[in-house]
Amino acid sequence: MEADEKYTRIDRMRYTKNKLSASLAYLAILFDVIYFINIYASDINYEVGTYYYQLRMGVSIVYNLLFMLAVFLCSEGVKSYKKNYSYFLIAIGAIQVVRIFLLPLKASQADYVVGEVTAKVMGKAQFTLVSAYLIASAACCVISAVVGLIKCSELHAHEKALKEQSNG
Repeated sequence: MEADEKYTRIDRMRYTKNKLSASLAYLAILFDVIYFINIYASDINYEVGTYYYQLRMGVSIVYNLLFMLAVFLCSEGVKSYKKNYSYFLIAIGAIQVVRIFLLPLKASQADYVVGEVTAKVMGKAQFTLVSAYLIASAACCVISAVVGLIKCSELHAHEKALKEQSNG
């Protein structure tokens, strides 16, 4: 009976979308947006001076926009059981982890001076929070990709078996 249930589950995938992978990709976008808001809200804090007015911040803004567009595109691809989009999601997830060392880490190590007081541009609590958002975003991308790869492999194997049955 268990084999019949598995067959039915896999056969159903021919007519349904991969909602789990797509939802995880959307969740990755949401975590990135929360990261985006947290980092750029720091820019409003005039006490940190002009630290955030650098080329690094401009590149980060452009990357965030490209990230959201790319992950949305990938979500549509994995939803339709297209394997290549899963590989792209894994790469994007890895880039999200690398991003921790680019802007947040450098901001947490940088100092600003107000009068005679020196302080960090980004405190430990904010660094931990934005790092957690990027890690959560990366994890959602990778899990989405893995689920997509597994389901895609199952569906393609099933379709191949059906084709062989109809030809044989």
